[in-house]
Amino acid sequence: MSDVLDAQSLGQLFTEARSHNGWLAEPLDDAVLMRLYELVRLGPTSANCSPARFTFVRTPEGKARLAPALSKGNLEKTMTAPVTVIAAWDTAFHDQLPALFPHVDARGWFTSSPELAHETAFRNATLQAAYLIVAARALGLDAGPMSGFDRARVDAAFFEGSTWTANLLINLGHGDHAKLRGRLPRLAFEHACQLV
Repeated sequence: MSDVLDAQSLGQLFTEARSHNGWLAEPLDDAVLMRLYELVRLGPTSANCSPARFTFVRTPEGKARLAPALSKGNLEKTMTAPVTVIAAWDTAFHDQLPALFPHVDARGWFTSSPELAHETAFRNATLQAAYLIVAARALGLDAGPMSGFDRARVDAAFFEGSTWTANLLINLGHGDHAKLRGRLPRLAFEHACQLV
């Protein structure tokens, strides 16, 4: 893979893409969500551990379960988004390693160190959530990632009795460009990077 993406593709993924707060009333088909995950799952994670778990909240009943956990500023945009993804991670992700990383017994790396397991799962699940945002953009969707929710309430409403725990929320759909604010500044290379 040596080809550089053209300006239009880079625009769709980064330079023209925006985090959306308003949404058009266009539903997303489940097949689109399945295609999205097929892309996301191919992104690299350490030891192929793939700890992210995604709950696609797309029904009125699901949104009603989610609403009490949202901050006031995130309520309307989440209720009007066609889909809200609860990007979570599995605290028992290492149970899948015999299938995901079969050439060595990596499960013991994490069962012997809860701290390493937590750090690995949280880091890699966050990375996978970022893959989801970029993959959604590649499929012509808009995304609105956010914090601003009560994780314990989300876990109680959606993951009670499981080993999953929420990390962040990502609204998905076709964004209403009329509701976009101006792009906020970003740090320049010299403020955010080092060459050594």
